Amino acid sequence: MEKIAALLDRAEWAERPDAWKGEFDGKRFGTNVSVIFYTTDEVGRGPRLHRHAYDEVFIVREGRALFTVGDRQIEAVAGQIVFGPANVPHKFVNLGPGRLETTDIHVTHTIAQEDLE
Repeated sequence: MEKIAALLDRAEWAERPDAWKGEFDGKRFGTNVSVIFYTTDEVGRGPRLHRHAYDEVFIVREGRALFTVGDRQIEAVAGQIVFGPANVPHKFVNLGPGRLETTDIHVTHTIAQEDLE
């Protein structure tokens, strides 16, 4: 299958017009990269403990977060990148103050997770 350039409009992936929050699966483009855009203004909020059968890369775009990856805790700020290996339980929370915004790159054509909490 030949791959060609494509455009995905914001309305096709975004949950809200005022925040980077939403996702898309790479299978839409015939690739093994899927993305979740995560945003929260609530301190202490974030995804619950879960794992994936594939690697994940977290780009902290705004704010400050506490990541738990396996038995390791990592405090990350805007501009830093956290790596989560396949099958390792992970989660993160907004440490505040203010908004936390991440771009989470899933190395897979379809996002799938096993919730552990």
